[in-house]
Amino acid sequence: MRLLLPERRATSPDELASGLRLGERASGERPYLALNMVSSLDGKATLDGRTRGLSSELDRELFHQLRTQVDAVMVGAGTMREERYGRMIKSEQLRAKRRAEGLDPDAIGVIVSARLALPPDLPCLHEPEQPLVICTGSDAELPGAIAPVEYERVGDDLPLLMARLRERGVRSVLCEGGPTLNSHLLAAGLVDELFLTLHPLLAGGADALTIVAGRTLVAPAGLDLVSLAEGEGDLFTRWRVRR
Repeated sequence: MRLLLPERRATSPDELASGLRLGERASGERPYLALNMVSSLDGKATLDGRTRGLSSELDRELFHQLRTQVDAVMVGAGTMREERYGRMIKSEQLRAKRRAEGLDPDAIGVIVSARLALPPDLPCLHEPEQPLVICTGSDAELPGAIAPVEYERVGDDLPLLMARLRERGVRSVLCEGGPTLNSHLLAAGLVDELFLTLHPLLAGGADALTIVAGRTLVAPAGLDLVSLAEGEGDLFTRWRVRR
């Protein structure tokens, strides 16, 4: 893996996702939020409804390393149903890295599901060490959860959710989609950074979602390139949203 910008040298997923201190960029009102996505060269976010066909071994390693840099990992209900998340921090080695960076060993999982349309057999719900916050407009609760689950009943009010997370002490969030949630976060002005892996594939298909779905943004987001790396044919990019 080679870093191309801001300098040229060898690098690794561990190095690219170490010491980012994203929480230090948080405001008093909300956490600092970064998106992490993978896409084909023509911008498609999934193949056959899942990201696995677009994600190389290096990208999957960076995916898990980036989770070591934030207080919370956010995901929308559709992506949760498709990808069936388990414990956010997969290994003791990654949990030790979080401790060394001054973070709790397990990242909080934040699930955004307006109608609470989540199957009760999701692996993350049955991980006793995985703290979860579910953002919903429903008054119901998921049955049989073993994980410590708390509910933020804020409906689709994402700015309110972010304010509530900040009140909980969350200073940094990594959102892993899906594209519809990304669109709502961008429309609300809540996105600060984007980590985007470009996979060397042309997927095609008019119905396949891009990394930002939904209606055209009223104010398109401009971004500045922070870093660029290459490995196994993938391009690993990091961007910061202009304010």
